[in-house]
Amino acid sequence: MLIRKEQDLDPVQTEVFDIMVGYDVEQKNRRKQRATRRLLEARRAIERHREEKELMTWLDEESWFEENE
Repeated sequence: MLIRKEQDLDPVQTEVFDIMVGYDVEQKNRRKQRATRRLLEARRAIERHREEKELMTWLDEESWFEENE
């Protein structure tokens, strides 16, 4: 819906336009929130993987020492 600057809008047209613009802004915000959530989940998964890897190395070393005693 293109509106020329010189075109006067009646109150109903103005309200419809405001609703449409507001809806678009809401959709953009929701997409940003979803993207941010996915990024945070990915970071957490990477951190979990690194922690597990580090713990497995530590546990392997501990079991190796127990076997030699």
